[in-house]
Amino acid sequence: MYNKNLAMNYNLKKTYKQVLDLLNIIHLLKKSSILVVGDVMVDKFIFGITTKISQEAPVPIVEIKKEREVLGGAANVLNNIISFGAKAFIVGVIGNDVDGETIVKKISKKNSYNCLVKTYDRPTTVKSRIIASGQQIVRIDKEKKGFFGEHIEKKIIYNIKKNIHNVDAVVISDYGKGVISDLVIKNISFLSKKYKIPVLVDPKFDNFKKYKNFSVITPNEKEAIDYMNMKNIKTDSDIALLGNKIIDLLCVNCVVITRGEKGIVVIQQNNNTVNIPSRSKEVYDVTGAGDTIISVMSLVLSVKFDLLIASEIANFAAGIVVGKVGTATTNSSELIATIKDFYKNEINSNNTI
Repeated sequence: MYNKNLAMNYNLKKTYKQVLDLLNIIHLLKKSSILVVGDVMVDKFIFGITTKISQEAPVPIVEIKKEREVLGGAANVLNNIISFGAKAFIVGVIGNDVDGETIVKKISKKNSYNCLVKTYDRPTTVKSRIIASGQQIVRIDKEKKGFFGEHIEKKIIYNIKKNIHNVDAVVISDYGKGVISDLVIKNISFLSKKYKIPVLVDPKFDNFKKYKNFSVITPNEKEAIDYMNMKNIKTDSDIALLGNKIIDLLCVNCVVITRGEKGIVVIQQNNNTVNIPSRSKEVYDVTGAGDTIISVMSLVLSVKFDLLIASEIANFAAGIVVGKVGTATTNSSELIATIKDFYKNEINSNNTI
């Protein structure tokens, strides 16, 4: 039975030494090697201005000023990992098209290993966002969802088997496009236990109940509520209860529920629940914040630090990313500067807050 009294706020007070320990951990992240398995995509951002309404329909006319293409989905997880100087392997599927080539070219410039499978049956997933005067007008998705077939599935599993023994952690980035099949989950589960490697999962609804016995699962608040079909979730205690029910269902070590401007809630086994407030100063765009959290958590866990430390550092990283427009990443320098600023009192005084 869940004990509501065990839900608590994370202790913000730190000694000077504890702050230095956080900063030293960030320096270690470049030693990590992570395997990312999931749905890769291109995130396109079209920026412009709008000053009038179309005569053809009651919609704004956007005059394009700038366009940007970045790695999205599981490829954004990879991008976050290598931004810290770590090494990453990416297993996913691209189409035989220009957008697939874009992903390959962008990945080839990184400290990463391309284990992507090409399919001729569907396009590379692309999410295009049109932004006018700082406001997203519309998002256009080019994609085809569903199982890729046994031939592609075998190649995905082959690439996982080929590389999993070379890494310190695995991230499953499931966007529900088809890469994460039952057999893929089964193989990751077996191999991660064989090599004693932690697995972190960013789940999608269709596969949620299949993610049993993994290390960490990181749904956002809405996803967690929908998965468990729980209504009237309002208080911190309600969120803690929700997380404990997920632990009971999936037998995972930890559930990290992201709550936007409210921060994150870390629920571990044995009713240990901790609320960590958001570290963001301003929120411009939450696109990809979940990718940042799971990426940084995987890095910290891979250098053998515990879940709460991993969650706290990841929360700082997410606070940086939501202050940027579009799918974005952060890096060691930004993260160190942010933590130093947050704990500047103790750094200056060498005393506890």
